[in-house]
Amino acid sequence: MASTTGIPQDHPATIEAREDEPLLGSPGDVTQKPDERIYRNLFTATPQQKLTGTRIHYTIQLLSVILFISAFTIIEINKGSHPHFVSPHGILGLITIITIALQALVGVIQFFVPVTVLGSVDAGKRIYKYHRWSGYVLLLLEMATIVAATQTTYNLAAIHIPLWGVLVSVVLILSGVGARIKKHKLGL
Repeated sequence: MASTTGIPQDHPATIEAREDEPLLGSPGDVTQKPDERIYRNLFTATPQQKLTGTRIHYTIQLLSVILFISAFTIIEINKGSHPHFVSPHGILGLITIITIALQALVGVIQFFVPVTVLGSVDAGKRIYKYHRWSGYVLLLLEMATIVAATQTTYNLAAIHIPLWGVLVSVVLILSGVGARIKKHKLGL
């Protein structure tokens, strides 16, 4: 008896494992129908989930901007007297950081201060699809910048990151993001 000995009546070796049981958690933790894709459980539906998703998005983006600016600054300082912004990677990097700053500014305005800057919350919501479009364009620009980095003198002479490896990564990233694009949120 478990109540007196603390040992379960059914020993784990005698409990039959079921195929539909999750690896972590317990049955019922995940409601996934056999004909549905796994990412169905990743979508947000309630206002609270959307707010949480927005906060996570903002936090990740803020961290990435801070890291991007830090890396950008370190690279520019270390270049010393070498020419700046002459390679495709350097030029794309400069365009990318300016675009990131503009994209972040629009996102902050539409979410945090839409009434003050745009006149209403609805005006901020109307900008959303353009913010989303430009985010996807920015992702392509970032991927192009990374691909161009494989052709820099430093990479070719010192660290030897192969172009094919980066291209495979880019294809995987764009495939994953592309699968989650919701056309109706882009106005299509």
